[in-house]
Amino acid sequence: MSQSFLYNEFTPFLKKYFPFKVQKISLNAGFTCPNRDGSKGKGGCTYCNNQTFNPDYCRTEKSITRQLEEGKQFFARKYPDMKYLAYFQAYTNTYGELEELKKKYEEALSVPDVVGLVIGTRPDCMPDSLLDYLQELNKKYFVLVEYGIESTNDITLKRINRGHTYNDTVDAVRRTAERGLLTGGHVILGLPGETHELLIKQAEELSKLPITTLKIHQLQLIRGTRMANEYNESPGDFHLFDLETYIDTVVEYIQHLRPDIVLERFVSQSPKELLIAPDWGLKNYEFTAKVQKRMREREAYQGKALSL
Repeated sequence: MSQSFLYNEFTPFLKKYFPFKVQKISLNAGFTCPNRDGSKGKGGCTYCNNQTFNPDYCRTEKSITRQLEEGKQFFARKYPDMKYLAYFQAYTNTYGELEELKKKYEEALSVPDVVGLVIGTRPDCMPDSLLDYLQELNKKYFVLVEYGIESTNDITLKRINRGHTYNDTVDAVRRTAERGLLTGGHVILGLPGETHELLIKQAEELSKLPITTLKIHQLQLIRGTRMANEYNESPGDFHLFDLETYIDTVVEYIQHLRPDIVLERFVSQSPKELLIAPDWGLKNYEFTAKVQKRMREREAYQGKALSL
């Protein structure tokens, strides 16, 4: 392994597909979630407050086109030649009738300078009919499907009220990748009941899946969530990372990941008015720099400790 290789970064990955700068614009397309509307459960995941995801321009009363145009105005001030990926982020963006979904995706792709889609969803909300459609769309546009995996442990998934199992994740990821679609995942480190050993095992398990990209986030306690109430009642059930411990955990986690998985980010930043803990006061790029520094100090690199 090259001495300069630390991990697979997201920006060079995008350069393989685009000869120009691209930026994701988050959308709230008015979707709900089967874990909220009663078909799988009510109240949603215990940690979830979707307000933490959405920028100011991202409001359901605005059309998809208007959200994208306002997002473009925000970014174009600095990079006038920028192109964009429509990021269907809020709630479950494959949860609906196929024709309704197609209209929303195609509206986004009709906006000038939008060159592809990133679709955030749950692993139990991806029918084959939609995958077939996305496979065709992928012949003309960049398409990345991003699954909320959160954990590979079914006990954890039940505790946080996800409403699906890890087998659902395995099935959805494999069916997506088999169609040649870029397949992403999202996990949360520090969920209640998960030990350090379980987290490292998680990295090894994820490495068995045909995922292209991975987002890693720390657990955050957010106001207005069931998990925040659970923490107030039983704080001993939780391990909220301090900064240095989380850096060490991320470095070890990376070393147990398959080297070709593209790592998009390591932390989440929730609005201060919603965040209870942990509050490290760091921007995403500042945390990334600390991870890279720690990796160099330890001569660590992605996949170094993978036992597959």
